[in-house]
Amino acid sequence: MKPIRIFRHITCEGPGYFADTLHHYGLPYELVCIDQGEAVPTRVDDVSALVFMGGSMSVNDDLPWIAQELEAIRNAVAMDMPVLGHCLGGQLIAKALGGSIGANPVKEIGWLPVQKLANPAADDWLDGMADDSLVFHWHGETFSLPEGATPILKSEHCAHQAFAMGNTLAMQCHVEMTAQMVREWAEVGRHEIAEPSETVQSLETMTTDIDRKIEQLQQVADRLYRRWLQPLLD
Repeated sequence: MKPIRIFRHITCEGPGYFADTLHHYGLPYELVCIDQGEAVPTRVDDVSALVFMGGSMSVNDDLPWIAQELEAIRNAVAMDMPVLGHCLGGQLIAKALGGSIGANPVKEIGWLPVQKLANPAADDWLDGMADDSLVFHWHGETFSLPEGATPILKSEHCAHQAFAMGNTLAMQCHVEMTAQMVREWAEVGRHEIAEPSETVQSLETMTTDIDRKIEQLQQVADRLYRRWLQPLLD
């Protein structure tokens, strides 16, 4: 089987629990480290799927690799190849497919609940998901829906937490987190959480009872990842 290509944009935002999921299913992957200056591959037919992780930059920034990743997304979608995006990665997918990226009404940083929408696509991707499932967030921008996309998740302060379109899944939230990643992000991004609010949590709040929170998060991640991987497992 051809490997799954994962794009990492900053060092601390690696594939996390998603990589654990690939190991569980015995699926090969390769990591493209944009943060280390690695080039965006010009081909997509040498892999089985594309995955885009998060990052502190904006999709609207004038960075050469952004345009290259947008082109890779469009090429993969045209081939009906599975494409997956986390936060910045979800925004890249949205922009590549005709959506726009702008400021969310508030920053969402920390553990906040999301709700499954009432539509067939949400039932397909999130069958049996609990109401108000707890997931991790770290974003100030959000995406609009490209034409043909169906929203499947929302939160109180962000209308578009995830959308699906064919074999493509774009998420605003972070379901790939591990406990170690949460602690590291809270340290690296401490300037962003210096003034906690209703939607921005302190380091202490973010890391309290973290094992229970990670367990809830992985229940959501397992559903989404298993459904996204279906074309590669069949």
